[in-house]
Amino acid sequence: MKIPFIDLSRQYRAYKEDFDKITSEVFEKGSFVFGENCSAFEHEFAEYIGTSHGVGVGSGTEAIHIALLACGIKSGDEVITVSNTAVPTVSAIDFAGATPVFADIDDSFDINPQLIEEKITDKTKVIMPVHLFGNPCKMDMICSIAEKHNLMVVEDCAQAHGAELNGRKAGTFGQVSCFSFYPSKNLGANGDGGMILTSDAEIARKAKLLRYYGFEDRYKSVMRGFNSRLDEIQAALLRFKLKKLESWIERRNQIAQIYAEGLKGLPLKIPAVLPGGRHVYHLFVTQLENQEKRDRLMRYLSEKEITTLIHYPIPIHLQPAYDYLGCREGSLPVTENAAKTIVSLPLFPEMKNSETDYVIENIISFFNYS
Repeated sequence: MKIPFIDLSRQYRAYKEDFDKITSEVFEKGSFVFGENCSAFEHEFAEYIGTSHGVGVGSGTEAIHIALLACGIKSGDEVITVSNTAVPTVSAIDFAGATPVFADIDDSFDINPQLIEEKITDKTKVIMPVHLFGNPCKMDMICSIAEKHNLMVVEDCAQAHGAELNGRKAGTFGQVSCFSFYPSKNLGANGDGGMILTSDAEIARKAKLLRYYGFEDRYKSVMRGFNSRLDEIQAALLRFKLKKLESWIERRNQIAQIYAEGLKGLPLKIPAVLPGGRHVYHLFVTQLENQEKRDRLMRYLSEKEITTLIHYPIPIHLQPAYDYLGCREGSLPVTENAAKTIVSLPLFPEMKNSETDYVIENIISFFNYS
């Protein structure tokens, strides 16, 4: 049996008639940028998450970039975040002219709130927690620290559509939140796309100006802006997919539970869920005791035609592009250990139980004979 890490073609086959009808309707209307679907999706997604304003943009990276600028971030300001994330989190901070400052993670793979305050300087303006893998961060503690030091909180929710903590969705705790609709996300477009959410009307106004050349009126720029737009076809498809999101999250949780039960008792760590939290399992990330064992498991599963990945193999503070930050190996020990010992197992809503069982059987087999 061949198990892909994700198979987006299955989603298309399941909803082919709907997708084809939606795209045909957009083509028939002939409006492809800032059309009615974009406006409607901004409202619908903001309502789903629980904020007052949505601003559609071209990608999740651009959502963070523009959100930071809309919050008043300037060159030389510092943003505290994690190195255990996708590069786009930090490249967006870079785009905004700010300097990323890394705090280590805890055993949830999210930022460790207890290590944030020691990173705060007089240049710090923002704390940017990343709800990694679909697991919400400890937002009550993070927001308390931000309030104490008069800092803004910008949430990176690229992997956390629908994640919750104590009945509140990720994306409603800070002043601003940023989402990606990259195709592999829990709510993914059929191309690139992103969204800035906020309940601050002034931040929303600035974000709308920044995403479109700073135009207050057509051809009249009142601030220096960019070209970052969520196109009409993607917005139309996302409106349809948003209606399916809760059922997809439920299915992801079902698969995660099958994994958790099937892997119980083996010498590998499975994802933990915060008390009061809802993990949405964008990724199912397990952790082994050391890199040698992790690498051998991945090779074994590959031989059985099971695709696994590492999210992420090189922490950002050790990436050549970010040498300028002056971080050294050993500076973030929990992050560095995670990069050497974690492995992500296949998980997507269209995955069959028989496929999940096959993955479990082969992991058990590996440990029985290793």
